[in-house]
Amino acid sequence: MTKMKKLDTLLAEKLIQISAIKLQPDSPFSWATGWNSPIYSDLRMTLSYPEVRNLIKVEMARLIMENFGDAEVIAGIATGAIAHGALVADSLALPMVYVRSTPKDHGLENLIEGDIKPGQKVVLIEDQLSTGNNCLKCLKTVREAGGIVLGAVVIFDYQFNGAAKGLKRAKLPIITLTNYETMLDVAMDSGAITQADAETLQHWHSDPENWAPTGFEAVD
Repeated sequence: MTKMKKLDTLLAEKLIQISAIKLQPDSPFSWATGWNSPIYSDLRMTLSYPEVRNLIKVEMARLIMENFGDAEVIAGIATGAIAHGALVADSLALPMVYVRSTPKDHGLENLIEGDIKPGQKVVLIEDQLSTGNNCLKCLKTVREAGGIVLGAVVIFDYQFNGAAKGLKRAKLPIITLTNYETMLDVAMDSGAITQADAETLQHWHSDPENWAPTGFEAVD
């Protein structure tokens, strides 16, 4: 009998297959943070693949029901998690809002699009967790609006120590579908990367802010 794959492994495989996660140790990317990186993730790509999109929706909804069963509002973090937040909220038949990291530059200059009433229990939806700054900003915004944030559910966690410490200090429980360590194992097992590539990716992960490739120009 075939052993059923764990969610984190299954999803990591699918994210690599559809190029929602790209690994290029020999031709690094430039992140918006200014970091050079041998990995780039664009999880909005999952929206174009119904099987992957539905897997994420179903598992996020399950995790919310199991861990935050009294949630009253789903809040997608702009911009990458807006669509996933809407899918999950629809699945759970709950109200949905989305939260910006900076105010809209016209009109009402809202940070929250939608309606959160003081005292309502909110679950944040995030596509990827890297520095943790977006989650922290949105946590602050929802709390200032009177919402009670129960936690956050994230598709892909880069597992940076700094982010984990910051979120713990902020008392924000995080549940993730898959993560960097699992993704590396999957990439190695599938032959998507070599052992040397894996070592490069591990070296980058230990100090992403200061990592610099040698002999290559970073690409956007």
